[in-house]
Amino acid sequence: MLGTNLTKRLLYNKYSGSSLDRKKESNPKPKKKEVNEEAEELKLANKKRSMSSRTKTKIRKKLMAFAQLHKRLTFVTLTFSNEVTDELAVVVLRKFIDNIKKRSKDFQYLWVAERQTGNKTFSDNIHFHLITNKYWDIQKTWGYWLEVQKKNGILPREQNFKASSAFDVKKINTSNLKQVGVYLTKYVTKNKAEFKCQVWNCSKSISALYTDFYTDYSFLEELHRLKRNEIKEIPLEYCTLHLIPLDKTTIRFYDRLENKNRKTLRVLD
Repeated sequence: MLGTNLTKRLLYNKYSGSSLDRKKESNPKPKKKEVNEEAEELKLANKKRSMSSRTKTKIRKKLMAFAQLHKRLTFVTLTFSNEVTDELAVVVLRKFIDNIKKRSKDFQYLWVAERQTGNKTFSDNIHFHLITNKYWDIQKTWGYWLEVQKKNGILPREQNFKASSAFDVKKINTSNLKQVGVYLTKYVTKNKAEFKCQVWNCSKSISALYTDFYTDYSFLEELHRLKRNEIKEIPLEYCTLHLIPLDKTTIRFYDRLENKNRKTLRVLD
């Protein structure tokens, strides 16, 4: 974010976007007792949710900050072996993630919900995409994902059927910015569907990542020198929006964000 001399004095080198900077309530409410997840989801049965433009922007920023910290990430797709309600699906997902967190040190993840528009058998069935920092034992985890479904009443349409595509993993090389752009931003935020459940969530470590920083005009001037013909300017009411292409040349300008986030995660550890 760029600013005038006044904002420069007040905000220069200030970072934002981290859950750590949320204002704490002066009189925090007492913690509620643990509630039944299934019951909580049923309360939302008549309330549909979707991703707003603001939410999609937040997810993109979190994923780009996440990608800066790891050489490789994994893109996981979790589908169901039978038709399932949104409310039950997200409960099963949470149980799956909770188990993985117990077994994996420093498990970082972000998930989004999506409709299976191409599934003719279970039209518009919900499924989930996860971006994680974990190496997966595919055979073992695939079996567990099917098992946790069965324990919650989601049985295969045929008795001995095991959907091979129920647990799909793709590796992402974060140095390949095109791949990062496709998997970590466009793909997971293209969703326009509505759901009767939460549409996305992430681990505390990703929530704590900073996604923006304030700087002066020298930052933009240097980018214009390198990418003058590729930067698009969009005049708005109170400012001008500069759209900067993200590639191997421009990504280094965000090193300060990476350094800030590495320090932040070290403190959290």
